[in-house]
Amino acid sequence: MAGIVVVFDFDKTIIDCDSDNWVVDQLGVADVFERLIPTMPWNSLMDRMMRELHARGRSIEDIAACLRTAPLDPHVVEAIKTAYALGCDLRVVSDANQFFIDTILKHHGLLECFKEINTNPSVVDEEGRLRIFPCHDFTTRSHGCSICPPNMCKGKIIDRIRASAFVEGKKRFIYLGDGQGDYCPSLGLSEEDYVMPRKHYPLWSLICNSPQPLRAEVHEWSTGEELEKVLLQLVDRSIDADRNSPSQMFSVDCKPKMVPTSPTETLPLPLRVPH
Repeated sequence: MAGIVVVFDFDKTIIDCDSDNWVVDQLGVADVFERLIPTMPWNSLMDRMMRELHARGRSIEDIAACLRTAPLDPHVVEAIKTAYALGCDLRVVSDANQFFIDTILKHHGLLECFKEINTNPSVVDEEGRLRIFPCHDFTTRSHGCSICPPNMCKGKIIDRIRASAFVEGKKRFIYLGDGQGDYCPSLGLSEEDYVMPRKHYPLWSLICNSPQPLRAEVHEWSTGEELEKVLLQLVDRSIDADRNSPSQMFSVDCKPKMVPTSPTETLPLPLRVPH
């Protein structure tokens, strides 16, 4: 069992779209969605959209069928399956919701690869309507993070995962994401960890432009093919480092300190983040 935890965001990281927008657009309620965006938090808005779909006669199976058509690059599927086969501990931390994520992962044969999915809970009520609730009930108290949306602090979730993973002997994290909400958990990673931001997306921009450098080493990606290549090379490198010596790991604090690699090494250099 590899001592590596790989944490994936879901929207625009595992799938190549935003699952909320995909359902809203494909099932024809974008007009209501756009009108209500200024009036309520996103998580509450999606629960409201499920009510709208139910009122228009859309069933839970209609929503599931729509989700099964969401784009997912085959390279991402292979990356997940290979990392799982290599013994990595795979998790999802996402501001989508349980039903959307479970439906898509199950459709692609990936659900069993993940040890844990951290997201907004959802249930189908007695009327057959999908209900979506916040991961953190912000109506009763704040989670205390000024960076994250009120319904979820991914940083706090990662802190909990790290604490339990270290007890189990897992030493290294690889975090993949694209959005602004992925910046908080990235800040909490250590010098032995990796962050994989999607190039030209909000997380990548925040990392590049922030005066607060990350401790984790940063490796960007753009396409599903690049995600697969970079992730699996980082996994292989981490496994090799664990087999040999901890001193062979390299760290980054904006200006990478690289150890020599073999002539056949094709992993791109870490992203240089300006101070």
